[in-house]
Amino acid sequence: MVQDARPSGSPFKRLFFALPVSDVQRRALAQWRRGLNLRSGKPVPAANFHVTLLFLGDVDAAQVPAICAAVDQLALPAAAPRLLLDRLQVWQRASALVLEAHQTPPALLQLVYGLQQALLPLGVEAASREYRPHLTLSRDYRGQPPEASSAPEFYLAARHFTLYESRKGAYWPLAQWPLADGPGVRIPGCTLPSA
Repeated sequence: MVQDARPSGSPFKRLFFALPVSDVQRRALAQWRRGLNLRSGKPVPAANFHVTLLFLGDVDAAQVPAICAAVDQLALPAAAPRLLLDRLQVWQRASALVLEAHQTPPALLQLVYGLQQALLPLGVEAASREYRPHLTLSRDYRGQPPEASSAPEFYLAARHFTLYESRKGAYWPLAQWPLADGPGVRIPGCTLPSA
């Protein structure tokens, strides 16, 4: 989480890094979730499906270019992480129904820890808990995981990771970086403040 050092009244953005989910994967996940016949919680819109890498929270808008520049210098894993989401779980404290990975690929851990290290000089503190890759299916969920007619087995092989802004329940991509050699890309229409 970014330490809040912004002066009162400065504009801020609620930011996080994530692996996006392809349109095909979104449709498959949404169809599988429909089969769960959920009777609790608020389903996350399929358009918002993602796997969070690092949550930054509320960040001074003027700090966004520095965040992007720091990530531009990140040493990426040799191969793009391939993640298997294969466990349906309820996270009681977060009141969330999630699909999580039984095992976290080393390349994904390298990416997450690399992001944490790259952003430390900017005041971003590493989370105090172990990183658990997951995709949230429903919020405000109560009870046990529902019975699934078929076991979850969703492979995510993202080609890039994205810096998102959360605004009014929608996630807006601000920048993305390939999970191979190459510079980051600012999303056209992104309103990054000038440095």
